[in-house]
Amino acid sequence: MFETIRKNKIESMAIVFAFIVVITLILYYIFMALNFGTMAIVLALIFSIGSAWGSYYYSDKIILSMNKARPATKEENLKLVNILDALMVSSGLQHRPQLYVVEDSQPNAFATGRDPEHSVICVTTALLEKLDYYELEGVIAHEMGHIRNYDIRLSAIVTVMVGFVVMLSDIFSRALFWGGIRDRDDDSGRGNAILMLIGLIFLILSPIFGKLMQLAISRKREFMADATAVEFTRNPEGLISALQKLESDPNELENANNSTAHMYIVSPFRANAVNSKKKRTTSIWSTHPSTSDRIAALRNLE
Repeated sequence: MFETIRKNKIESMAIVFAFIVVITLILYYIFMALNFGTMAIVLALIFSIGSAWGSYYYSDKIILSMNKARPATKEENLKLVNILDALMVSSGLQHRPQLYVVEDSQPNAFATGRDPEHSVICVTTALLEKLDYYELEGVIAHEMGHIRNYDIRLSAIVTVMVGFVVMLSDIFSRALFWGGIRDRDDDSGRGNAILMLIGLIFLILSPIFGKLMQLAISRKREFMADATAVEFTRNPEGLISALQKLESDPNELENANNSTAHMYIVSPFRANAVNSKKKRTTSIWSTHPSTSDRIAALRNLE
């Protein structure tokens, strides 16, 4: 467990560094295409470091805003609050996660935040309505597993950063056509041309890199969070039953999008859910392991 946490922390820092490099190259290409001259690399570094800093410290607020989440209250969500309070004892977490609720007809949940001290668990109203006590306990324990394992830091950073990269690719791919690139005959000009070429390559491939990064991060951690949930609850059947209900629910998540899909306990896209029922194995393009694989792993824990 401690090795997993250490590895997640290292991966988070590596991703932040990689993000700064990628964004710097993309922005350098854009600024040079817009004839910013020698200031291009300075501006690119300022923007990339600033966006990395913002992604690290404000990723949870950005994600909650994207999902239109509101704080849970004891008056309206007593069962949810009581379950979290009970799991705090068995989980060993020293800091209580904040609880948020999203008005939505699809039962689902996710956790976010940069560390356990600044963690959030968000559930949909349908999850509260459609799951019984032990099923809901299993889902909340799963999200607390992500928090204890520091998956939330990695997931939140990747969500915001990938979204930022994709946004740049979408908005500024036309930058080459907005302004001419000044020709240079000296060595500096050739060096700039090389950097611009690298930036252009990253600009074109960044959505693919972002998708592959999301897939690599999310799938392997779901099994660990499931196992951690059972460690907290000592009741694998609660989580198994919850996964079956979530998988079979036909409703679409209103605010589902590709940048946050990997954060949820099950895929918010119903097409993905249908496909996972048809085959036991998980494809390379799946944001989550198949539910059947997860249930089989949980039964092996019994």
